[in-house]
Amino acid sequence: MFEFFNGLLFGNGVISTLIVLALSAVLGLLLGKVEVKGISLGSSGTLFAGIFLAHFGLKGNPEMLHFIKEFGLILFVYALGIDIGPRFLGTLKSSGLKLNMIAVGVVFLGFLIALIVKHFAGISPAQAVGLMSGAVTNTPGLGAAQQILNELGVQNGPSEAGMAYALAYPFGIIGVIIGMIIIRLLFRINVKAENEKYVAKFNEGTKRIESISVQVTNENVYGRNIGFIKQKLQGEMVISRVGRGKDMLVASDDLVIEPGDIIYGAASEVHFSDIELKVGRVSIQKKRSLTGNLAMFHVLFTNRKLAGKTIEQIGIYRRYEANITRIIRSGIEILPTSDTVVEMGDLLRIVGKRDLLDDIKNELGNSVKELTAPNTIPIFLGIVLGVIIGSIPIFIPGLSAPAKLGLAGGPLLIAIFFGHKGRIWRLSTYISPGANMFLREFGILLFLACVGIGSGEGFVHALLNGGLKLMGYGVLITIIPVITAGTIARTLKFNYLEIVGALAGSMTDPPALEFANSIYQSNAQSAAYATVYPLTMILRIMLAQILIFI
Repeated sequence: MFEFFNGLLFGNGVISTLIVLALSAVLGLLLGKVEVKGISLGSSGTLFAGIFLAHFGLKGNPEMLHFIKEFGLILFVYALGIDIGPRFLGTLKSSGLKLNMIAVGVVFLGFLIALIVKHFAGISPAQAVGLMSGAVTNTPGLGAAQQILNELGVQNGPSEAGMAYALAYPFGIIGVIIGMIIIRLLFRINVKAENEKYVAKFNEGTKRIESISVQVTNENVYGRNIGFIKQKLQGEMVISRVGRGKDMLVASDDLVIEPGDIIYGAASEVHFSDIELKVGRVSIQKKRSLTGNLAMFHVLFTNRKLAGKTIEQIGIYRRYEANITRIIRSGIEILPTSDTVVEMGDLLRIVGKRDLLDDIKNELGNSVKELTAPNTIPIFLGIVLGVIIGSIPIFIPGLSAPAKLGLAGGPLLIAIFFGHKGRIWRLSTYISPGANMFLREFGILLFLACVGIGSGEGFVHALLNGGLKLMGYGVLITIIPVITAGTIARTLKFNYLEIVGALAGSMTDPPALEFANSIYQSNAQSAAYATVYPLTMILRIMLAQILIFI
């Protein structure tokens, strides 16, 4: 019996590899739940569980682990890109450029410190790139670097990089948090006041959609039907209903406007003056429920046959006394026009006859079960295209070999594109939030477990023989860029909540984002994180490879 279990645990076959992977994930997740003053490792605990098991001889099959590691990385970055895609272009507006400048500063300063350490501390390129990736908690960068080291045939290169990564990783997580605290204390920041400033700036610059009423005063509109007014206000206002005396009427296209009518709908504040000029006086309406025969309701759009069609093509307003007044997609409110394309998973706000509710819901889907069905074709298509893009050599002057976006950067770019478009030709790229979260978590667990198992055999030896010095170098790569960039940004009057979000994003550090969000209940931190994350991720993947060559 002993020999049986010994063979299962310490062998190098398929079963042994699966066992050590699963054990790493279980132990790592348990370790990740342990909190010390509100800080936990999360899924990163899998890395250290893998190191622990490998140290005691549970190593699995190296070839299998290499494939699983790369595949896990691809799943992680693809799911991440799909999630970021819908908000990517929007987050670049307003202060997006400035926040990305902060993030780029953090990235390049960390790269410069790693380059200095590499040349003056006498460490190998593999150790240097592992330190840099660990110090900034960037697993895709490590994956891209290990891929290059494998292609170059560097003996023990990937394992050296993995060990250095594991040595630098712990402070990489908490170093960003320490930097945030130092900046807050240094400038004596009142986070409540910072949030008030952010909200004021956001409300000033945003095209937030408001519920409005329009008192018809333009005599040229009298006698015209709603279809005419819709065309006149295309892209400026969505019309939901018409108030006439004590009655509330559905805004069907053939309804003729009479003196005294009030048109209700939704519009952005930037269009108010145009609406007043064309129709009449605009007033912002307080939120209230509809009474009588009209109702406002939300429908989850899950009809695959209608997905990808425009509101004009779907034609709800032609078949029912009802209008689609807003579309909520990935948390973003969209003011629909007749040309707006509706996609799987969109939440539609509809105003119409109350007794038509069930018929409209049935036609549009409104089935959570439909969204749980896996949409796997775009995932594998994205992986194929991403791997091809990631394999294209990028020739950079001064490098002895071309860099690549690699198995992390290529799928990430394709996923951001897929997520932004929502549909490629007739193919919906939608992935339900639950499926996306599973892919992301599953992928990163596979990757971190394999990195830990691959690095664990010599980890203790490395720690006792120069490892503490390497950890010290990692601290420098973490803390100096964070404090420098944060201090400069605050001196330039950047909002502190946006600074901490951008710092977490520049280090691609989810635990740091969790801490930043705990500072004050605001969406400023997450918005800044999402703004800088894509550019930061791509830069770190590229620079990790460049560091090997220069």
